[in-house]
Formats: sequence, C-alpha cells, structure tokens
Amino acid sequence: MKTFKKIFFWTLLGFALIQFISTDKVNPPVDHKVNFVDAKKAPAKIQELLKGACYDCHTNETVYPKYAYIAPISWSVKSHINEGREHLNFSIWETYNKDLKQSMLSKSIQTIQNKTMPMPGYIVYHKKANLSDAERALLIQYFDQMLKSKTY
Repeated sequence: MKTFKKIFFWTLLGFALIQFISTDKVNPPVDHKVNFVDAKKAPAKIQELLKGACYDCHTNETVYPKYAYIAPISWSVKSHINEGREHLNFSIWETYNKDLKQSMLSKSIQTIQNKTMPMPGYIVYHKKANLSDAERALLIQYFDQMLKSKTY
C-alpha cells in the first residue's frame, strides 16, 4: 500500500506540474477579404456546416473547448489544430494559388465522402460536427460545383 501511495503522489504531482506547460491558444487575425465564406459568398447553410464541422481545426477562428486547457489533452488538441490548418485553412483561402485550391477541394470531397472528416474523436464532443448523410452530400455538391465551374 505504501508503494501505491508513492506512485499516486508522484503521478498527481507530475500532472499538476505539467499544467504549467501551456499551449498558445491565440488565433491569428482573420482578414475577411481572403476568408473562404466571405470571399465566396457561401450560402448560409454551407457556412453553418463549415463552421460547425470544420472551423475549429481548419481556420484561424478556433473556439477552444474547456478540455483544451488541461494538459496533456491541450497538447493533442493544439497539435490537431496546427495540422488541420497546415492541410487547409479557410481563413486564408484567397491566398492559395488555383492548383492548391483545386487540390484542397478535391481532398475535402474525398475526406467528407470517406467520413474521415470531421474526425470521429472530434464528433464525440462537438455534436454540430456530426454531419448527416444529407449534410455531407450538400457540402460535396457545393465543393464539386466549385471545381466544375472553376470558381475556386
């Protein structure tokens, strides 16, 4: 029992200490001239779906949930956000060249169809991100229409 108490104490102390290793949760400013939904004048339903399912990881408008302030979970959340922004950042859409936009739209369609985005772990805590098949189809149709008309 003495060994258990020592392990518990050191684990608790370690957990308390890692809380001082914080992650940067300041979002870069958003220029609405280059933001996807503003620049493309996306319909209200598309905006709603993107904001509910994509914006926390794929824009500079991340809303950090309460659990994102507890280490080591905060480290994982920040890592996912950084990775999401690297792959696609709707906040800087108009700064991408045409080839990159085309590629991003194609990959977005693919990940929505394969249900790999939004990530299953994200959906658990963010009910708006749990897109129905009809909502997925609507996003796919919107992105596909942009690709076909080359209005990306």
